Amino acid sequence: MPHTLYAPWRLDYIKTVAGGPKECFICTAAKSPEKDEQHLILARTAHCLLMLNRFPYVNGHLLATPYRHAATLADCTPEERTELMDLLVLGQEALRIAMNPQGYNIGLNIGKCSGAGVPGHIHAHIVPRWNGDINFISIIGNVRIIPQAIDEAYRQLKEAVAKW
Repeated sequence: MPHTLYAPWRLDYIKTVAGGPKECFICTAAKSPEKDEQHLILARTAHCLLMLNRFPYVNGHLLATPYRHAATLADCTPEERTELMDLLVLGQEALRIAMNPQGYNIGLNIGKCSGAGVPGHIHAHIVPRWNGDINFISIIGNVRIIPQAIDEAYRQLKEAVAKW
């Protein structure tokens, strides 16, 4: 007998990508520092930001990105590339302090065919990984199991950023 698994939070994501986003969520977040908590921004530099992914693969999935809408690393200024790398280090250390993963997947998807969710605005992913966490349900049921509420992950990571 088949079982049904519900992931109602996914509907918000589906609506944002159906037919392409109306507005770049990264640009929106970059322009409004007074709404950093609402946008899950953990840290800012002069040219870049570090944020918690609202639609994560696993809890603690972070994004580092320039404020400026640039599609590739070559389109970024040297300052943006430097700050992007600094935020990748900060993100990895914040995850280590807050969640103690045993590994990380860190990378960039450049262009739509590579899987970029926002192909026009480059962003790096920092995905924490734990030994034994193969997320089998994603393989069998195309469902993600996120064991932590997004607001709790944000609070925990915000505290870790402040410590590092």
